[in-house]
Amino acid sequence: MNQQRMPLVEHLETFANSNPISFHVPGHKHGEILPSAYKAYFQEMLKWDVTEITGMDDLHAPTEVIAEAENVARDFFQTQHTFFLVGGSTVGNLAMILAVCKRGDKVLIQRNCHKSVMNGVELAGANPIFLAPEWDDTVRRFTSPSYETVRTAIEQHPDAQALILTYPDYFGNTYHIKAMIDKAHQFDIPVLVDEAHGVHFALGDPFPISAIQLGADAVVHSAHKMAPAMTMASYLHVVTSRIDKSELAHYLQMLQSSSPSYLLMASLDMARYFLANFSENNRINTLKSTAYIKDLFASLPFLEFIPAADPLKLTFHVKHPFSTKSVANLLEKQNIFPELTTDEQILFVHGLAPFEQIESLEKRLKTIGHPLKKSVNRATIEKTNIFPKRIQELDLSYYEMKNYTTYLVPLEKSVGEIAAEAIIPYPPGIPLLLKGERIKEVHIAHVEKLQEQGVRIQHRDEGIRIYRNKGER
Repeated sequence: MNQQRMPLVEHLETFANSNPISFHVPGHKHGEILPSAYKAYFQEMLKWDVTEITGMDDLHAPTEVIAEAENVARDFFQTQHTFFLVGGSTVGNLAMILAVCKRGDKVLIQRNCHKSVMNGVELAGANPIFLAPEWDDTVRRFTSPSYETVRTAIEQHPDAQALILTYPDYFGNTYHIKAMIDKAHQFDIPVLVDEAHGVHFALGDPFPISAIQLGADAVVHSAHKMAPAMTMASYLHVVTSRIDKSELAHYLQMLQSSSPSYLLMASLDMARYFLANFSENNRINTLKSTAYIKDLFASLPFLEFIPAADPLKLTFHVKHPFSTKSVANLLEKQNIFPELTTDEQILFVHGLAPFEQIESLEKRLKTIGHPLKKSVNRATIEKTNIFPKRIQELDLSYYEMKNYTTYLVPLEKSVGEIAAEAIIPYPPGIPLLLKGERIKEVHIAHVEKLQEQGVRIQHRDEGIRIYRNKGER
């Protein structure tokens, strides 16, 4: 198909230039009705913010221009079908899980997955079997489950209805996912991959190989993370016949808005065009820029570069005895904003184009010479104790939870109880403690350490909700 075209973008542009008269929603009327102070910023953009009038097609039953844009994307990504998503990779994860898993089904899940995967399994009423990630001393964090863990889980649970993996991780690291996919397929188990951070893998070398090419059955991409798309704009790819496209479409129309944003959909069309027309010169210049930016940050005496499979992900270890919080504060005072910080590392994400503010960045980094705050109780937790079991089920199933009452208790008094909510450091939004999991001392210690480092943990101000039998206090 013609990858030089942007069917939806072109259609919206033609419509906006036709001087249309609106007697329909949305209420801004092609950007005419806006607060005067901000009209100049929004008016031109909102001429494209239309609804499902004649000729604009329907995301939930596309037959015209949206279908054409999705088909061009399908051709580029080499899939059986590609859905445009306006609810982020979250809605893609939810839909593919609900399309494959039913109540009581066993599902094999990478333990350090995104919270939307957990939510999808809970909505399906399935029984999750968690596969613990391995600690990698090279990058100093948990990465992926080992092949041995995945193989053992599949052989112990050959009736599992899905294997759900995250590839790459937030930091751009990959692993030997193909062997895991092949093992699952020996038992005819569909493999669902959250590849939110890997939409640009379609560009080929030097980027890793996409799970699409490695044989996964369904793959989700957050186009907005690494391609030039608007926030929430994502793709859901059907790769093999193990996935029922009609079931996916059914759940997507349930989970997504009945008034999807045409701006988001147009940005998906544009992002695909950008990737499809990414030239060798673009590649060379982007990589040169990435290397230069890496060296700039590495010149700071308290940062040590940690390589990743994805060259756009620039991760730095903050050298002892300094804290990531103090380093991040110094950077942000200079209006330099990293993607995330952990208790020991800072992640910067380079775009798919040469960085254009080099002179400004160089000047700002030169000003960072103030004394840094030393870390408190750094690296006091044994990493191997966080996930003691390689293969683990919940202590209370999602179905059984309905028979219990929840109570709020102080976090420090919750050891031995069963969590009624997950503990989720954000970003990256990966649960440290699962809903339905028994709370251990190591969970509490790790939460306290993260809070000391300034890592934001959702809903941790008042304590934690736990399950108890009805009538029990």
